[in-house]
Amino acid sequence: MTSKDQTRAAMERMEAERTARRQALADLKCQRADEEKRIRDAGNPGDVDFVGLVQRWRDYRVGIALPYNNDHNTVSKICISIRKRPINTKELSKKDHDSVTVVNPTVWVHVPKHRVDGINKYLDHSSFCFDYAFDEHSKTEDLYTYTTLPLVQNVVKGNGCRATVFAYGQTGSGKTHTMSGIQGMVAADLFSFLLGGLGFDSTQHQQSGQEKSASACTVHNTYVTVSFFEIYGVRIQDLLNNRHQLKILEDGRGEVVIFGLEEYEATNAEHLLSLIAQGNSKRTTHSTEANDTSSRSHSICQIMLRDQETKRLRGKLSLVDLAGSERGADTKSHDRQRQSESSEINKSLLALKECIRALDTSSAHVPYRASKLTLVLKDCFTSCRARTTMIATVSPASSSADHTLNTLRYADRVKQKKVVEDFTPKGIPNRKRAPSVAENQVVITTGEGGNQTCDLENNAVPQGYNVGSFESENNALFQGVNVSSLYDDESLTTKGEENSVSTYEIAPKDSDDIRFQKSQQLVYVEGEKLVNLHMSIIQEDANLLTEEGDWLQNIQKDDLLGDEIDEYASRLHSILDRKTHLVSLLQDKIESLRSLL
Repeated sequence: MTSKDQTRAAMERMEAERTARRQALADLKCQRADEEKRIRDAGNPGDVDFVGLVQRWRDYRVGIALPYNNDHNTVSKICISIRKRPINTKELSKKDHDSVTVVNPTVWVHVPKHRVDGINKYLDHSSFCFDYAFDEHSKTEDLYTYTTLPLVQNVVKGNGCRATVFAYGQTGSGKTHTMSGIQGMVAADLFSFLLGGLGFDSTQHQQSGQEKSASACTVHNTYVTVSFFEIYGVRIQDLLNNRHQLKILEDGRGEVVIFGLEEYEATNAEHLLSLIAQGNSKRTTHSTEANDTSSRSHSICQIMLRDQETKRLRGKLSLVDLAGSERGADTKSHDRQRQSESSEINKSLLALKECIRALDTSSAHVPYRASKLTLVLKDCFTSCRARTTMIATVSPASSSADHTLNTLRYADRVKQKKVVEDFTPKGIPNRKRAPSVAENQVVITTGEGGNQTCDLENNAVPQGYNVGSFESENNALFQGVNVSSLYDDESLTTKGEENSVSTYEIAPKDSDDIRFQKSQQLVYVEGEKLVNLHMSIIQEDANLLTEEGDWLQNIQKDDLLGDEIDEYASRLHSILDRKTHLVSLLQDKIESLRSLL
């Protein structure tokens, strides 16, 4: 075969390969268009790549949901539950996709991200475990049955129970919708229990019918009153009395009294519902970036059961619809008034978290004076018969993934709950572990070569501290840098989802000063590690830059061969991959340090 024939054959081969590539690209475009149409018809529009990644993850990882039960409300003082609302039309019009997976009792958030090249896409998964987790198909009745109904039953026993239900979440996540449904069911069940004596616990009182009548609340020995007020900034307003300004005082016994607050007696369920509806209609709302009718105040509906003869309080149920939480980045365009509101909201939510944690751990000190919200609910935190349920609502939209993570971290910090069983892959139980090593515990390499775990429940490290989010191959990325001292071994993977890690709890009950010193010490240590890592990355990047320069000089020769071009392209690809790893390491280390500040 002559050289012309060889050239012609090579050209024909190249043309055939080009035609095949074009055909494959056309087929890929058709498949992508079909997939976009399918997910759009399924009601989940959005980026087809991210939607596909989430679906493949669910097909492989999601197992069987555990059944709901009432054990959490009978054993523990606090119950934490999560409710995911369905994606709404506004989010569909923005082509947001569902980025939250709920399988009781675990919640996963799939944050869509791009790699450094701006082309390749991946998902950053975070997992949390709670007492209950309700998906978008669950009804408010299901949520009420397992989270609030046990509290109503405790209240009508007449033993002085102080029950509180909180609805927490970002603006527009469904807090008010959930709380409105719960208020209606509470009113109906409360009077049903009073009429039928259903709140009486026969297992505790079996001696005589007279003792039963004296112990449980009924319509014959108890009447129901309701008060409804809101905390708007530093003001307290009575929503059932034309927004009358109220004052918080303390009596001689140290009991908190809301001076001027009116209590209205409710004779039946319909009357109670009408009073609650009247209070909800007077609540302060304003338009924000996230919601046109954002609740800018904490509303507290208190339902009291009082003895008909002595007027003594026999039980109290507080239904608290908290103001929508916001990040600082979402308030930049707010005026001074909205920013002041956001500041007061975040301050009160932080104080509320600490009070609930103190309640669950039976701490001797409850910081209820940190905000007006916790101050007016003092008896709900300090009473030995206090019971609390927190319902955190989340939005499934990918554009709200950061808000969703903040909400879940807040709820997770309130009560660090251990994951008993995980399913990965489908139907295969995983080993016991903490819900998220990256969120709940920090493994620190000690000077003796061992690993010590700092339990975040003791405030040694704030929640959201990010470790172990890299592949094990990164441990050998640098020469001369002890990367293992910065991160744990390969048993720690992305957000603690793959494997378990052997840890132990540091002895709790440290004083506030000791916890603060530990926190400051960790910040200092992590700051030094960040500086050392940064210096190592700069040195590594300089070496890579020098190597790139050498390759550029060699590739510009006149007598360049095809193999040399291929070798240049291959080496350049490796250099870019190495730089991507370097940037990823540094960015995640920065986020870890910022979470401590």
